[in-house]
Amino acid sequence: MIMYFILKILSFLYLGAGVQCVHQVSWLPCQFTDEHVFKNEEGHTETQLIHREALLQFGQIGDAAVNPHGITFLITVSKLDLRRYLEGVEAEQLECELRRYSTAGIHVRWPALGAREYNHWFTFTLKHINGLFRITGFLRHPSDTAAPGQQDYNSWTPIGDREMLVTTTAMVMKTLTPSVRASLGSKQKLHCQFAVDHHGPNFDVEWLLQQRGERTSLFSHSSRLAQSKGSGVLHRSLADGDASYTLPFTKLSSEGTYICSVSVLLLFVSMDIVLQIEEAPKVSLNVGPTLTLVEGGEQRVTCEADSYYPLDVEIGWYMQDPAVAGQRVGAPLPEKLQNVLLSSHKHNNDKTYSLTAFFYLQAALKHSGREFTCRVSHKSLRVPIKKSFTLTVEEPTGWMLYIVISLLLTLCVLLCYLHLARRRSRQNRLY
Repeated sequence: MIMYFILKILSFLYLGAGVQCVHQVSWLPCQFTDEHVFKNEEGHTETQLIHREALLQFGQIGDAAVNPHGITFLITVSKLDLRRYLEGVEAEQLECELRRYSTAGIHVRWPALGAREYNHWFTFTLKHINGLFRITGFLRHPSDTAAPGQQDYNSWTPIGDREMLVTTTAMVMKTLTPSVRASLGSKQKLHCQFAVDHHGPNFDVEWLLQQRGERTSLFSHSSRLAQSKGSGVLHRSLADGDASYTLPFTKLSSEGTYICSVSVLLLFVSMDIVLQIEEAPKVSLNVGPTLTLVEGGEQRVTCEADSYYPLDVEIGWYMQDPAVAGQRVGAPLPEKLQNVLLSSHKHNNDKTYSLTAFFYLQAALKHSGREFTCRVSHKSLRVPIKKSFTLTVEEPTGWMLYIVISLLLTLCVLLCYLHLARRRSRQNRLY
C-alpha cells in the first residue's frame, strides 16, 4: 500500500512537470505475482502466490528507477516496442500484472539480435479499465549463466525488493475485442494480433472454442510446416501477425470463449475472447394507443416480449397521469401495478424466448385519461423499451341513452312502415 501511494504521488508530480507525454506511457505500476513453491508435510508440491508491488518502466540501460524502493522491470529498446501498442492511452487507464514463466528447465537460445545464451522469462498482461483491449506477452531478462538447477517453478531465481531487472519485449499479443456482444445472424471478427522481436520466426497459431468445459479446435497453422487446418483466418494475414478469426453468421451455438494462442519456440501465449449472444426483445401490446371502456367494464391487457436472448428479462406495468407527469418539479413516480401476472417462458424455434405480462383492467371513471405503460428491460438494451396506451372511461348512462334513442327511432320507423302498409292494404280492398 505504501508503494502504491508513492507511485500515485510520483504520477502527479510527473504530470505536473509536463514531462509525461499524453500519447506515450513512460512507466506503469504493476502487480508482480511471485511464486513460492515448497513441499508440504505429505510430500506434495504446493505453490504460494506472493503479491508484490512492481513498476514497468520504459527506458535505457543505466536509467535510474522511477521508484527506487520497489522492483523495477526496465524495458529497453528493441525491435519490438511495447509502447506502440499503448498509443493514445494514459497510464491511469491500464491495469498491469507480471508473472514468472517457466520453460521447464529447457534452454533454447533466443534468435533475437544480441541475445545471450540464457534468459529468464516473465509474462505481462495489460488491460484497459473500460475493456477496450487486452495485451499480453513476454519480457526477456538475459543472463550469461543459467539459473541454479532447473529454471522452472522448483528453482526460481530470487528477486530483491528493490531490484531492477533489465528486460526487452520478446513477444506481444493484443486483442481489441476481449468481450463481444453479438446479435443473431451478425458477422463478427474476433481480433487477435501478435508480433515477435526477430524476423521470420517459426510460429504456431491455433483457435479453440470452449463451451461448457469442452474445447473444440477451429483453426490451426504451422509456419514451419506451412500447413493449416480449419477455416476462419486469412492465411495471407498471418505473416503480418494478424490471426483474427471471422464468424460469418452468428448463431446461439456460437456463444462461448474463443482462445487465440501463438507459440514460438518455448514461449506459449494465449488470449481469451468471450462472445455472448444478445438478442433484443420485440415488444407489443394487444390494444391500440387508446382504449375506451364503459365504467365497470373489464379488459384483459397483455404485453408480450418476443424473440429475446438470453433468458433474463423484466416486464412491468405502470400507471401515470400524463398531466402530472409533465411537471418539471415534484412530479410523482409512475405507480407500479400489483395485479400483473406473468406467463411461463416460451421457447421459440430459433432458441430465443418469449414472455407475456398481463392484467385485467377494471374500468373506473377516476382512471379515465390515465396512461398505462409496459416497460421491458433486458441486458441487450441500453434503455428499457416502453409501450403505452391511454384509457378512456365512459359513463353507462350515456350508453343507455344512446341505446334507448336508437330503439325509439327504430320503433318509429317500424310503426310508420306498418301504418303505410295498412293504408295500402285498405286501398287495394276498395278497388
